[in-house]
Amino acid sequence: MARQATRRSPRRSATRITPSERLSKRGASTGTVRRLRGKGWLRGYFKGHFQALFLSLGRVSRNPLSSLMTIAVIGIALALPAGLHVVLKNVQSVSAGWEDAVQISLFLNQGIEAVEATRIAKQISAMSSIEEVVHVTPQQALGEFRQYSGFGDALEVLDENPLPNVLLVRPTKEASEPLQVEPLLHELRNLPSVEMAQLDMEWLKRLYAIMAIGERGVLVLAVLLALAVLLIVGNTIRLAIQNHRDEIEVQKLIGATDAFIQRPFLYSGLWQGVLGAVMAWLLVTLSLWLLHGPVQQLSLLYNSNFSLGSLQLVGVFAVLAAGGLLGLLGAWLAVGRHLRDIEPT
Repeated sequence: MARQATRRSPRRSATRITPSERLSKRGASTGTVRRLRGKGWLRGYFKGHFQALFLSLGRVSRNPLSSLMTIAVIGIALALPAGLHVVLKNVQSVSAGWEDAVQISLFLNQGIEAVEATRIAKQISAMSSIEEVVHVTPQQALGEFRQYSGFGDALEVLDENPLPNVLLVRPTKEASEPLQVEPLLHELRNLPSVEMAQLDMEWLKRLYAIMAIGERGVLVLAVLLALAVLLIVGNTIRLAIQNHRDEIEVQKLIGATDAFIQRPFLYSGLWQGVLGAVMAWLLVTLSLWLLHGPVQQLSLLYNSNFSLGSLQLVGVFAVLAAGGLLGLLGAWLAVGRHLRDIEPT
């Protein structure tokens, strides 16, 4: 018996676990459990949101008529600023090359001959800010006036040509900017042989001013319609909360949190905003398609190859993002206000 005890004692001492080893193993198992719990909580969190996402889509599809009316109103509200934005972009693309059409007309003194006018034209064309100078003689100007004015017979009674030599000055692209062309106009006007200088750019300034007003108007309209979308979505979610009032009371009785209850309503607002944005994109695309033929015919009359530009990919994503954010924000405002008023009795 003594020999057996002495033989078994080394085995017991070899498999004996020290207190420090026990603490280290216990810590490792606790960390493993915590990691597993963290992964399970994260998986359950995303699973809950995934279920709420498709539950809200089911709520939208169960009421097709009312949901379609809400989505249509949101789509029209989003299509108006998006369509006006596309129209302004098309107008800006048409006028993109009109800066090169800036022209200064120099009317020379009446007694200057054609040779002297040609010399002045060469002198002006040598300036670094001048791209081209075209000399229009009095005979050429009178011929154009007789051709386009319709007063050809009346001009026959004139004893002499009353039109002066005219120099059409086209500045360079850098000198065509509004801040650069004004000093150039002042310099050319002060030449001793120039009687009058006229800048043919006022119409372009007016056009740019009108486009600036249009851009500001589109921004104001977009803000107002965004507020309208918030009100539409908020009212829709309010009605949905009232329809599920009993269900919400039961959920609160069994201990459901407000975050859990409001998830389907928030995702309902998100779905309505995104689907409304899709409808807005379809409306803008359909409108541009209907206008494509008449615009193409008008451009052909002006010997132009202009065609209407559609909403670009960045614009489509911007409309979808705006619709989704507005729908989510409107639902969040409605849920946060009306969910607190519902308490189980």
